[in-house]
Amino acid sequence: MANIFDSANAPVTEPSVIVAGDFVQWWQKELALDYPVSLYSLKYVARTADNGGGEIEIIATENSDGYLVQVSSDISSKWVYGTYQWQQEVIRTSDSARVVVKRGQFVVKQSLDVSGDPRSHAQIMFSKIESILQGKADSDVSSYSVAGRSLTKMSFTELMSVRDMYKSEVAKELAVAGIGVKTSTIKVRFT
Repeated sequence: MANIFDSANAPVTEPSVIVAGDFVQWWQKELALDYPVSLYSLKYVARTADNGGGEIEIIATENSDGYLVQVSSDISSKWVYGTYQWQQEVIRTSDSARVVVKRGQFVVKQSLDVSGDPRSHAQIMFSKIESILQGKADSDVSSYSVAGRSLTKMSFTELMSVRDMYKSEVAKELAVAGIGVKTSTIKVRFT
């Protein structure tokens, strides 16, 4: 394995997953062919998908190999966990004109060094609803009243619908992280 701290070993694409508190770096060498570092600068702007985590700005450094993007451990440790939408911006040095060149997304995950549940909200809710569905047969009372107070539980159909929604959200998170169920179809013909 190559030394990840060495910029010579940095990948040439944006990360899809960043663990909060990790040092992260990547190159944009191809971009420097169209936007020379002597005439332009590069930055990334990112914001959580729900717009609740604020904005992240990452400014690349220019050198003879292209644009090197680096995020220190101290900076990434302060990022809010979740899915971020980002855009890559090239700025012309002469007049500060900006062009959005590329967009994408990445997920900031909690480090296991931090106490707390490392799962996303969707993963936690999916697990809880699965537990409720497993116990539903034992206590299948939809509503009841005690001392003038009443409680109504979600129906089996409602729980299944919400479970499917969270299941889909978890699948999207896994896809963004590059984790997914690989399936392959083997076709056979008998003659």
